[in-house]
Amino acid sequence: MCGRILADLGADVVLVEPESGSPGRSRPPFHLNESLYFASHSANKRSVCLDLTDSGGQSQFLQLIQEADILIESTPPGTMAGWSLGSDVLHNRNPQLVILSISDFGQTGPYRDFSASNSVQLAMAGMLCRSGLPGREPLLPPGDLAWECSAVQAAWVVLVSYWQSQHIGVGDHVDFSLFEATAQILDPIMGVTGSAAAGKSSMQLAESRDRPKAGSFYPIFRCKDGFVRMCILNPRQWQGMSEWLGPDHPFSGPEYGNLFTRMKVMDQIVELISNKLIELNAVDIVREAQLRGVPTALLAQPEDVLNDEHFQARGAWTHLTLSNDSNGILPSGYLEIDNQRMGVQCVAPKLGQHTDKVLQEWLNNPASRNQKSSDNKVRYCTGSKRRPLEGIRVLDLGVIVAGAELGRILSDQGAEVIKVENQAFPDGSRQSGTKDQVSISFAQGHRGKESLGLNLRSPKGVEIFKQLAAKSDIIVSNFKPGTLEKLGLGYDLMREINPSIIMADSSALGRTGPLSKSMGYGPLVRASTGLTGQWRYTDDDASFSDGITIVPDHLAARVSAIGIMALLARRLKTDQGGEVSVSQAESLLNVFTTQFLRESVEPGSLKALGNHNEFSAPNGLFPCAGDDEWCVISIETDDQWQRFCQLIERPDLSQDANLKTASDRLRARDRLNQQVSEWTRQYSPVDVMNRLQAANISAGAMFRLPELDKNPHLYARNFIAHLQQPGNPEIWPTENAPALSDNLPDPDIRPAPLQGQHTREVISRVLGMPATDIEALIESGDLEI
Repeated sequence: MCGRILADLGADVVLVEPESGSPGRSRPPFHLNESLYFASHSANKRSVCLDLTDSGGQSQFLQLIQEADILIESTPPGTMAGWSLGSDVLHNRNPQLVILSISDFGQTGPYRDFSASNSVQLAMAGMLCRSGLPGREPLLPPGDLAWECSAVQAAWVVLVSYWQSQHIGVGDHVDFSLFEATAQILDPIMGVTGSAAAGKSSMQLAESRDRPKAGSFYPIFRCKDGFVRMCILNPRQWQGMSEWLGPDHPFSGPEYGNLFTRMKVMDQIVELISNKLIELNAVDIVREAQLRGVPTALLAQPEDVLNDEHFQARGAWTHLTLSNDSNGILPSGYLEIDNQRMGVQCVAPKLGQHTDKVLQEWLNNPASRNQKSSDNKVRYCTGSKRRPLEGIRVLDLGVIVAGAELGRILSDQGAEVIKVENQAFPDGSRQSGTKDQVSISFAQGHRGKESLGLNLRSPKGVEIFKQLAAKSDIIVSNFKPGTLEKLGLGYDLMREINPSIIMADSSALGRTGPLSKSMGYGPLVRASTGLTGQWRYTDDDASFSDGITIVPDHLAARVSAIGIMALLARRLKTDQGGEVSVSQAESLLNVFTTQFLRESVEPGSLKALGNHNEFSAPNGLFPCAGDDEWCVISIETDDQWQRFCQLIERPDLSQDANLKTASDRLRARDRLNQQVSEWTRQYSPVDVMNRLQAANISAGAMFRLPELDKNPHLYARNFIAHLQQPGNPEIWPTENAPALSDNLPDPDIRPAPLQGQHTREVISRVLGMPATDIEALIESGDLEI
């Protein structure tokens, strides 16, 4: 998917395959013998057949490398070098080449040679331990969340690296670990958390060994014909709900307008609301809630999502003709640039469909491309100290999680990020149930930024913002659609002031469409896209277990960053800016692109699977020695099954004729799970993991967050940095770079700002305003400190 995202943006992405085809062509699910995974993930690409184990194929590949800008490879560590195509060879041929090496755990570290399924990544990266209901076994999240979200992170990182290469004159080798990406982009172990977390970090929220009791954070209510979810966070929202409940309930007092006060009695409040809604229809509840200002969404089923009027009005779906002439539907792409959807334009290629054409274009007509000859005087070097986005100024209007994260990752790469704040409308992530001046959550999401106190409700405040925009490169926001236009700060006006400005907006449901102005929060996005409905145990239709997660906020931030990097690259050639627009809901739809494509041609296929794997067994969650200790094991091939039987000394299973094939083992799943559990209960999760990985079988211990803080692999790869926030005596662990790299320096870890902390400094530095004028504007309330 990383390559497809680049292809969606207009890159000429060539899939280099052996004569047997890439592994993606053989990956389920299948429809009439065609891989829907390949159809959805390789759209917009071209296919070239080369044998990279053969000298002739290697020679042609090196000729292609000479003309390429980026190489994405996902072979196991050491494979490319074994083919005499290691990074040193490639950079000798093309010093400006950016190499992105994607692997399960990276090219270095204790887990280097481990393999991991999507489920193993979720277990090891700290997501599984927080998923599920208290008192029950952990619950594997649906779909391929780890892999798909990591692909977005990979696309963001490779575009940053490419941007860097355009400025330092040499390429890069990015060592990208899916394990580390999963720990950063889903529910980060060291990232900003949602409003209901009350300023606590992910580690603080997961202090219990059991699954967190998170159902009351964003409660789900059974109604007459399904379920609805509500997000009642601020005082106005609670007032609307309180009035709906009537004047006689015990929580109508003004003190309950405070979220932290309500949290203390949330169980009783949830019971009251449940009794109110149980006999009402979901659609009627949503309609009434909207009238009362109570953010609410129904828990959509997959067929509802595919037929949703809002998504259809936005062009969120596109039709795809499969090779067997079936007509499927899949998400049309992650983002919009200049009001144009960056998505599927052509179907996935047939094997080797473009071999002759690509070889002719790339090798025989170099004048049509930016040729990089092998005798170029440039020599590849490493260790650049330049931060990729240094010199780029960002006006950050982002709030809560998605907004905070976008500004933070731009700051990490060297951008000057100015967080614009107003005391009358504070960022919800500043509110905290702790006594800290700056909560750990806020510090994680806003480290490295400056804070400018500016009143955008005053004419002078708007004028100051325009002056700042004239001297800036990027403006980012995640307000309700139309907010900036009402303030007189929409893109059309900003472009008149500064034609090279890049503006990126993000919202729950997108800036157009019948529901664009609806109040949106991540939990409601998960409900309306069908994710919540799938995230449950199979034996309990109300066991929804996504209460603690903050998907898709961190994902959506990186989707926005991808669009920004694409426009920065375009601006190098045109001097013109542009507009990026991201719908958080559509980010989630694209994460499930294969599943929705399958649902469109096989209705009913997209459903809750719990801890079962649909395509192989034994493949799932298994109990280990100790209290609430678990390990994920993924056995997908016949060879892995035979090695597993040998490891556990069960020749009877190895020789059982009823267990020879994957289909056989699927039919015997319950029996196999019981027998595997008998073995795993003898060992700790780490013991199980190490024994199976030594036998080349994918397995991963369920790590809890404190264990990840001390994880030897993460430390060996410099994943964890440390943050000292003034006013707090603790030194907090914080995530470091998104990947290891030859030429992307680690972030400069600096504290988050107090509100308005840098007002005087920013206005003086950027606008050159005299101190007396600044003080006058502070006195008038146009500027704030």
